[in-house]
Amino acid sequence: MILRNSIRTRLIGLGAVLTGAALFAGYLAIADIMERFITDRFDAEAEAVADALIAAATIDEAGRPMTAQEPSDPRFGIPLSGWYWQLQQGERVIAKSASLFDNVMRAPDADFTGGAGTGPDGAPLRILRHRFTLPDLPSGLAVVVAAPRAEIDASLARLRRPLAVSLGFLGMALTLASLIQVAAGLRSLDRLGRDLRAIRAGKAETLPLPQVAELRPIAAEINGLLEQNRLVLSRSREHVGNLAHSLKTPLAALGNSLPIDHPGQGLVARMDSQIGWHLRRARSAGGTRTLGQRTALLPVVEDLLMVLRGPISIAELKLETEIPPGLSFAGERQDLEEMLGNLIENAVKWSNGRIRIAARPEDRATLRIMIEDDGPGMSAEDHARAMARGGRLDESGPPGSGLGLAIVADLAALHGGHLQLNESSMGGLAAILILPA
Repeated sequence: MILRNSIRTRLIGLGAVLTGAALFAGYLAIADIMERFITDRFDAEAEAVADALIAAATIDEAGRPMTAQEPSDPRFGIPLSGWYWQLQQGERVIAKSASLFDNVMRAPDADFTGGAGTGPDGAPLRILRHRFTLPDLPSGLAVVVAAPRAEIDASLARLRRPLAVSLGFLGMALTLASLIQVAAGLRSLDRLGRDLRAIRAGKAETLPLPQVAELRPIAAEINGLLEQNRLVLSRSREHVGNLAHSLKTPLAALGNSLPIDHPGQGLVARMDSQIGWHLRRARSAGGTRTLGQRTALLPVVEDLLMVLRGPISIAELKLETEIPPGLSFAGERQDLEEMLGNLIENAVKWSNGRIRIAARPEDRATLRIMIEDDGPGMSAEDHARAMARGGRLDESGPPGSGLGLAIVADLAALHGGHLQLNESSMGGLAAILILPA
């Protein structure tokens, strides 16, 4: 199915079919021309023999027709050679070639050239018959000359075989030329595909204009779409930021106006968390990944650990990091900070003393980041609940809204990745983030 839907396969297949049909038609036409040429040559030889016999025909002293001279061609002397001649008056054979022995040829009583017949031994012949008259002879004479059809077919075979081989080599050469032509013609499309993959991988931001004139409008349109995509995302995030400011500022004022021990403080905090959740979802709507973006992993982790150095120092946590330089995320830094920040902050909250952050490439297109701790962890049945919105498993634990893991899972899915929760080798929770590299 893939080959059937390939432009390259269609072009090569169509070219091979048309080339084969053209060569086959050429073979038939050339073979027909060769057959007519060879048969005309044999007919010309037979005509020459017939003309010689007619010229040598005479009348003896008794008034009987005879031939004064027989053809000198030795083939007419070989028994049953297929080369025959005879001179006849009506049904009576006056003279004949030695190759006929005691046999005679039967031919219709009409003039013709290139007729089909059979020899005494049943072999197919090509026959020529001409009638003529002699002076002082009341009845006409006829001369019949035959050539073996087998020699004509053998001559044709000797020519057809090299013709077929030559056309076969020509077909292979034309097919190879078609392959080269298709490969050269589609090279620009392959290059365009590589340039698009480079943009998707974050190695480029725009398509270079191809050298092929037919692809330049397409590249220009794609660049226009990429620019429009950046503008739309930029404006959307700007509007989301304005909305966040317009909602959070009155909510903060409301919280500040209430006493600390007022029951409404919990509701204000919950409303603030819910607004943050929905604003993040709104910012991510339609896919947060902007084509052409790439973010180095190590600097982001270092910046997050610098922000959290206060809680880490207070809790006297032992932090281990295994992040090789050069790893990168195919997306924007803000989204990576959002995901890693939530996971590292959760690990700091629940850890009993150790946190480990490790990253490695999963394959050429995927990045694997693992953040684990030695905290209480959770059972496998609770993993799905923990990644649901508001899914807090322990209301007596550190303060929070239960939205962190849900935000991470949602952002990872929007980038084509996913979040896994497993049991850590240190006894706590291991959060594994799979993202495009």
